Amino acid sequence: MPKNLRSAAPKKARWTADQKAAAKKGPKKAHRGQSTNRPARDADRLVRREFDRDDRPAKRFDRDDRPAKRFDRDDRPAKRFDRDDRPAKRFDRDENRGPRQYDRDDRPARRFDRDDRPAKRFDRDENRGPRQFDRDDRPAKRFDRDENRGPRRYDRDDRPARRFDRDDRPAKRFDRDDRPARRFDRDENRGPRQYDRDDRPARRFDRDDRPARRFDRDDRPARRFERTDRFERTDRFEDQVDPEAERMEADTWVKATRKSVDGPVTVEADNGFAALGLTERLVERLARDGITTPFPIQAATIPDALAGRDVLGRGQTGSGKTLAFGLPMLARLAERPKAAPRRPRALVLVPTRELAMQVSDALEPLVHVLGLRHKLVAGGLSYTTQINALNRGVDVLIATPGRLKDLLEREAVELGDVEVAVLDEADHMADMGFMPEVTAILDRMPEGGQRLLFSATLDNGIDTLVERYLTDPVTHSTDDAKASVTTMEHHVLLIEPVHKKVITAEVANREGRTVVFVRTKLGADRVAMQLREQGVFAAALHGGLGQGARNRVLGAFRDGSLPVLVATDVAARGIHVDDVSVVLQVDPPADHKDYLHRSGRTARAGDKGTVVTLALPHQRRTMERMAREAGIEAVPTRAVPGDERLAATGASAPSGIPVSEERFKRLLEGEKRQHRGGPRGPRSGGPRGRQGGRPYGGARRGPRD
Repeated sequence: MPKNLRSAAPKKARWTADQKAAAKKGPKKAHRGQSTNRPARDADRLVRREFDRDDRPAKRFDRDDRPAKRFDRDDRPAKRFDRDDRPAKRFDRDENRGPRQYDRDDRPARRFDRDDRPAKRFDRDENRGPRQFDRDDRPAKRFDRDENRGPRRYDRDDRPARRFDRDDRPAKRFDRDDRPARRFDRDENRGPRQYDRDDRPARRFDRDDRPARRFDRDDRPARRFERTDRFERTDRFEDQVDPEAERMEADTWVKATRKSVDGPVTVEADNGFAALGLTERLVERLARDGITTPFPIQAATIPDALAGRDVLGRGQTGSGKTLAFGLPMLARLAERPKAAPRRPRALVLVPTRELAMQVSDALEPLVHVLGLRHKLVAGGLSYTTQINALNRGVDVLIATPGRLKDLLEREAVELGDVEVAVLDEADHMADMGFMPEVTAILDRMPEGGQRLLFSATLDNGIDTLVERYLTDPVTHSTDDAKASVTTMEHHVLLIEPVHKKVITAEVANREGRTVVFVRTKLGADRVAMQLREQGVFAAALHGGLGQGARNRVLGAFRDGSLPVLVATDVAARGIHVDDVSVVLQVDPPADHKDYLHRSGRTARAGDKGTVVTLALPHQRRTMERMAREAGIEAVPTRAVPGDERLAATGASAPSGIPVSEERFKRLLEGEKRQHRGGPRGPRSGGPRGRQGGRPYGGARRGPRD
C-alpha cells in the first residue's frame, strides 16, 4: 500500500495505563473467610443444577444473521514492519557503554594457588590419629558364634530320620491285575499268523520252465585279458591300482639292455663270480645276462659279506654297489627257512623312491631264481599291497625310511628277525634328514645281525652310525671321494645370462641320453619347456609329478624314446640308467658332493661320459673352489653360442621346430586304450562308463600284488 494511503487510514485506539492495570488485576474476589450473599448461595445449592438448559435456544454456529467474518481486514491499516517512526535498534550500545572488554584490567588477576588458606590435610591428625586396621580395642571376631549357639550339627538327631520306604502307603503294583491281560495273538480279530501260506503254490527255485543258465557264453567272443582296446586308468583310480605294477609294466629296460642268453648256460672256469664263492644258481643267472666279471667294489666286499662280517664300502655311484651287497645277502638267505608273516629276514634302506625301484629291479631276477620273495616299500605306492605282501611273508624288504617308519607305527611289520641290514647311500640319507628314522629303525633290529653300509663319504654323522651299529667292520674303498678323470670329460663354461637358454639347447641336442640338472622343480619345468620350444624333446622329473607320470617319464628315458631328462637333485641319487652320454648342470651344484653325485649319472661301469657345467660370471670363484674339492682339472672358460668351445663338448644347434604338445601329453598320460564298442559301447554302462558303481562297467578288481 502506498505510504500516503496508510497515513490517511484511521488509527487504532490505544489503552491508557489505568486500563491496562485494571485488566491485569481482574474482577475483585472475596477473601478467604469472607462471605458475600451467603443465603442466596445456600438457597441455590438446594436447587439441582441443570446442564442441558433446554430453556434457551440452541446455539447456532452458522450465524446467518451477521455478516461473514472477513480475514483480510481492509478496514485497518496494513502492519508496518519497518517502523520508520522510531529510531533503528543499535546493538553496540555505544550510548550507554563502550565496547565490551573481556580482559578486565580493572580487577585483580585470578589466583589458583590460594596461598591465603591452609593446605588441605588428608591425614586429619587434628581430629584423630592414623587409622588402625587391627583394632586391638575390640575383641576378635568369632566365626563359630559360640556365644549365641553351639557348633552347627549336621546329623540333627532332634528330628526323625527321613524314611524312603514309605510304608504308610501301599506298595506300587506293576502287574495291574485290575485290567485284562494283554493278548498278542489277536485271536478275536484274526487267527494265528501262518507263514507257510498253503493257499498259494510253493516257491520253486529250480525254475525248470526256463533254460539252464550258461556261463560259458559261446555266443560272444572270448574275453581278452590284456585289454589293449580300453581306456587306460586315470589318476583318479590310482588308489585301486598299485603304481608299482604300472612301473613294472612300463620299465622293460632291464630285459632290453642286458644280453640275455636263451637255453642252458655253461659257467666258464674263469668266471669271476664263481671264484668269489657265490652259489651256482646265482652265478648261472648272472651269466645268462652276460655278467661274468665282477667290478672292483664287488670283488672286494662279496667274500667278507659271505663270511658274515660287517662291511663298510666306499665308492662312486655306478661302481656296482647294488650287486656288491645284494649277491652275498641273497646267498645267505637261501640257506635258511622262509620268512614268517610280517617278519622280513633282510632289509635294504635307500633314501629315495627311484633308487628303491632301481634296487628292486636289479635284485628281482636273482630273488626269483632262489625261490625267495621281496617287496618294495616306498612313499607314493599303495599301502594295501604292501601290507598284504608283508602278511604273506617277505624275505627281502627294500624300503625308504619314511614309509618303513609308518608301517612300523601301524604294526604292519616287525624287525625282530632281520639277519642282514643294508644302508645304501647313507650319506644322502643324512643330507635329507633321515638320520633319526634310520637310528630308530636300527634300534628295532636284534643285536648280532650283519650290517652292510655303503656311502661315498663319512661326514654328517655317518661315522657315528658306523661306531654305534657296526661291529669290527671291514672297510673297502675302491676310490676316494674324487671325480673320475679317466672316463669323464669335465667342462666348466662361463656364459652370459642372455646366452644360457641357447647354450643349454645346443649342449642337450645330441645323440644318446642327456641328463640336465637344475635346482628347483619350477626350474625343471621351465627348462624342459624351453628345450621343447627349440626342437629338443625333453621332459621334467621331480617330486611334484604324480607317481604314474614319474614312472612313464623315467621309463621313456630308459628305453630311449625320451632323449633329454631334466631333473632336480632329488633324482641325482635315484637315476640309474645306462648309456647316459652327457650330464649338463644348468644350475651349479651346492657343493662338491652334489657335483660327484650328479656326474655319477654318466661314465657308469667303465663307460665314457661328459660333464658340462654352466656358470655365470659371479659364480667363477665358487666353481674353481668346487673343482679343487672334487678333484677335477677343468678350468672355467668363456663360451658363446656356436663357438668351438661348445663344439668340443659335442654340442650342435637345434632345429628350432617346436615339439608338439600332443607328443608331450602322450608321454605323461600314456597311450589311450578303449573298450570294445567305443567309450559308449554295450559295456560302457552309461555316459561315464560306469555300471553297478564300478569303473567302466568292468568286474570288481582288488588291489594287485
